[in-house]
Amino acid sequence: MIAIACGGFLLAVLWFDLMFDVQVLRHRSDTDVPDAVLASIAAYYRRVTTDANPMGYLIAIVMLVGLAALVGQLIGGSTPRWRGGLSLLLLGGGAGLAGGRIVPNAARLGTRRDSLAVQSALARCICREHLLCLAGIGAFVALQLV
Repeated sequence: MIAIACGGFLLAVLWFDLMFDVQVLRHRSDTDVPDAVLASIAAYYRRVTTDANPMGYLIAIVMLVGLAALVGQLIGGSTPRWRGGLSLLLLGGGAGLAGGRIVPNAARLGTRRDSLAVQSALARCICREHLLCLAGIGAFVALQLV
């Protein structure tokens, strides 16, 4: 039950992030994302990665609690091993991608210190990786609900 709650929370966070990220999808064929779009996305990421500190740690805590709950499921034998292992892989993969790439890239984009080309690349990368996380966390929640 705890793992499902953590997954639901993470899906909600992803939804909020994607509300800004998807703006880049309209500019797939453009060399650079328009400055107004980057400004919108960067302002959001500045608020959630820098200005809202230490609240950003809540997301990391929820990820760790979810991972711990999955380890508990595996150790306790309350779920088939294949389901627990796959759930751990899906949640752990999303958590690793978020901590290792998405958050640092979002914080960097939030500074707006880079060239338009670099900011465009960061925004596109963040969007792609958030969509990947959405698929992974969504699959994780579905697997836990089965």
